[in-house]
Amino acid sequence: MSEQLGRFEELILLALMRLGPDAYGVELRREIETRTRRDVSTGALYTALKRLENRGLVSSHVGQPTPERGGRRKRHYQLEASGIVALRDAHDDYQSMTEGLDRAIARAAARVEESS
Repeated sequence: MSEQLGRFEELILLALMRLGPDAYGVELRREIETRTRRDVSTGALYTALKRLENRGLVSSHVGQPTPERGGRRKRHYQLEASGIVALRDAHDDYQSMTEGLDRAIARAAARVEESS
C-alpha cells in the first residue's frame, strides 16, 4: 500500500494525469480551479508539488526559455510510477467507500434542500 495523499495532493496528481507529461504550474492551477470551481493559491500549489516531488510521486525539469515569458524557463512536472500507484490506491479507496451510496446521498441531499 502506498502513502496516504491529502485531498489537495490528490487533485494535483489528477490534474497531472489529465494534462500529461510536461504540465507546468499555471496549467495545473487552471485545471484544478476549472474542475473544482475553487481558487488555488500559487504558493500552496508549488509547496504541494515540492512535497510530492520529495516523496518521489512527481518529477520536474526546467524547460527551454520561451519568448512569451521574456526568455524565462518553465518548470514542467510529470507523474512518476509511484505517483500513479498512489493515485490509483486513492481512487480505489474512494470507490470502495462510496460503493452503493448513490441513493443514500441523493436522499440526504433532498432532505438538506427541503430544510433550506
